[in-house]
Amino acid sequence: MSFPEIRHSFAKNKTGLVGLGILTLLVLLSAATFVSIPVEMYREWNNPASWTAYPKSALPGWVNLFSEKKIPEHLVVSGSQTTLSENGPISATVEQFEFDYDFDYFPNDFIFQYTAQYQNSPVLYLDVQRPDGITLRLASLSLPQASGQTVISDRIFSTNEMMRKNLVLQSPFSYPVDGMPAKEIIFARSDKHEVLKGRYVFLAKLAGAGSQNITDSKLILGGKAFGLAGTDELRRDLAIGLLWGTPVALFIGTVVSVGSVVSGLVFGVYAGYKGGKTDESMMRLNDVVYALPALPFLIILSVTTSNSIFLLIGFLMIFGWVGVAKVSRSMALQIKTRQFVEAAKMMGQKDSRIVFRHIIPQIMPYALASIAISVPAAITTEAGLSFLGLGDPAFPTWGQILHDAKAHGAAARGLWWWIIPPGAMIALTGLAFVFIGNALETLANPKLRR
Repeated sequence: MSFPEIRHSFAKNKTGLVGLGILTLLVLLSAATFVSIPVEMYREWNNPASWTAYPKSALPGWVNLFSEKKIPEHLVVSGSQTTLSENGPISATVEQFEFDYDFDYFPNDFIFQYTAQYQNSPVLYLDVQRPDGITLRLASLSLPQASGQTVISDRIFSTNEMMRKNLVLQSPFSYPVDGMPAKEIIFARSDKHEVLKGRYVFLAKLAGAGSQNITDSKLILGGKAFGLAGTDELRRDLAIGLLWGTPVALFIGTVVSVGSVVSGLVFGVYAGYKGGKTDESMMRLNDVVYALPALPFLIILSVTTSNSIFLLIGFLMIFGWVGVAKVSRSMALQIKTRQFVEAAKMMGQKDSRIVFRHIIPQIMPYALASIAISVPAAITTEAGLSFLGLGDPAFPTWGQILHDAKAHGAAARGLWWWIIPPGAMIALTGLAFVFIGNALETLANPKLRR
């Protein structure tokens, strides 16, 4: 069957078209990942310092669409305005952060992160203007003395006990706030202990003699919801891991399946065509590899050698070709008795030319079906090894995400957004290739075509 015939027959198979549609979406998703997500975030997947601005174990942001009370979303607010004022020898830099808070619960916490450039010893003030017009001073601290131009980076946390005590002393509320944390005093109504909704303005003021400036500052408002897929215990954005896991899974599955099928196809066809002692010796080698328990052997190799993903791909290819070789050999034994093969021999064509020009093209539908069906096996094998902690930690694969979920007890803690999405992606990718493989297998098997 020629490729135009295969394409024409495949277009009539609804299951195959559904699988092809899913695969197209996965390929487009992989392309969008390369374009939209910086490679640095992918490389820093296992670096905890790169995710400090993200919340811990946060729900996906879209859960608010299905709940009566809105869960606070994680916000990272950049300074919207910077002004410089002068009063004699004293100068001040003021940076302003504005946002609307319309959630039904208090935030987890907040962090003011800044970098200050200054001389001498300026004072940093942090104030908040509430929607009800009340202004509260959160912190005032003197930066370390510097004789020349100095740059310092630091953070102010809402969990600071001194901040809480300052807020208690300033409290204009009609109820006691002695035991309340700072975040609740800032965001609570003055008449009762409920969330005060509206626009909040945080002001960071750096004042002192000499020149000073605030750069690279942001206000991080800790919430319980973030992004499309939430975050894990290590504060990593799971959407980034899921998106980067797509091209990695397709790469692993495609390379392993193509390499295994091509090598098994050539091995089996050549053995079947040559026959005799060549066929016998090659099939005994096939039986030896086939008898090896693949998964335990892969676990042993990963533990004793290396857990590099490229080494894993090589091992999967070594164990993946034997089944294809057996089937292709039996098909070659039938094809080599046909008249066009005998005619090629009589014309004096070389064995390699007969194998690649006359026999292998006859079993290409089977080869294509084998490639499609082998992809899910490669992906699930890698996911299984990663789930056991034997995968390559440098790559954010779906199996690696599931391993981290198991290590931090995500199932027992009800962190479903850490478990279901990677499992669903593995199942969806496998389903796409199974649909395509079944459609191609129908083309390769005359009985199924009838």
